[in-house]
Amino acid sequence: MASNPNSSDEIPHILVLGTGGTIAGLASHPEALADYRSGEVGIQTLLDRVKEGIPPSVKLKAQQIANIDSSDMSEELLTQIGNAVKESLVNPLVKGVVITHGTDTIEETGLFLSSVCGKLAQNLGKRVVLTGAMLPANAPMPDGPQNLLDAIRWSSTALENCPGGVFAVFAGKVCLARDLAKRHTTALNAPLMDSQTSPIGLINPSWLSGVKAAQAALGEDLPIPQGSWPWVEIATSHAGCKKQAIEVLIKSGLHGLVLAGTGLGGVHQSWVGPLQEAQKAGIALVRASRAGAGAVVDVKDGLICELAGSLTAPKARIALQLALNAANEGSDKSKSLTWQDFFARIAVLPEYG
Repeated sequence: MASNPNSSDEIPHILVLGTGGTIAGLASHPEALADYRSGEVGIQTLLDRVKEGIPPSVKLKAQQIANIDSSDMSEELLTQIGNAVKESLVNPLVKGVVITHGTDTIEETGLFLSSVCGKLAQNLGKRVVLTGAMLPANAPMPDGPQNLLDAIRWSSTALENCPGGVFAVFAGKVCLARDLAKRHTTALNAPLMDSQTSPIGLINPSWLSGVKAAQAALGEDLPIPQGSWPWVEIATSHAGCKKQAIEVLIKSGLHGLVLAGTGLGGVHQSWVGPLQEAQKAGIALVRASRAGAGAVVDVKDGLICELAGSLTAPKARIALQLALNAANEGSDKSKSLTWQDFFARIAVLPEYG
């Protein structure tokens, strides 16, 4: 663990957790930005490069949790990140948490942290802020340094009437982390595309009102899986689907399946029979859409599925894993709740904006 020279465990500080990604990546040549390796630069080095822009009153502490390409994000690492954030939130000396993360799977981590730490952060009035970059650290004009400074600013600035919670910052704007969804391969604001956002420097009142409504609708945080996570896969419906693909999954021993259906959430008719067998075998089914935006509906195709709402299939997968884990834990307080009940806590939230 590394710390800024002017920081200390004994004084209030912002904790900055590094997990890698493009923000910590290095291109083989500054002009060949598509040819780079993620997770090459440590979090303390990233902070040292922006130290001139950090107000003297803001003390930082850096912790390297991982340094990976986020396409290699694992469930074990999500557990580690979640545990570190929850531990930090209850520490009175930690005033906020910033997490640098690769953009490829940041939407899954955003949904995860919102579901397991969102209520805690809200109740404590602290902000957990995810950020990253679309350009490697040695690009001629990298976006990472400004994103990191903005994330630190958002986590540390006292803004009147702005609640605590789990947020994301990119390209000068902020959104709820659960709204993250990367919609472009190269755009600098790709993780925020189709998200409800607000400029950091001038908070949009309607956005803030929507954030408060969304936060008010949050249920209790779900537990973080501490051992093996429930096994959930995503099946994407497409032209020419073969039933054998579902039959193989049913026999594999998985616990749940997210159906990335076409349009409003429909699946190929060849899948309906095998999926009905999957339900009889106790496999949890969630209906999402491969369309990328918009909510799904209860398609009348003979399947009884929980609806992912506007969650993308990758986020619905995380939500289903957390729901299955919560139902399996069976605490006295929640022993009468089903995985469907827990899933609804995450998926059924008001739209705003």
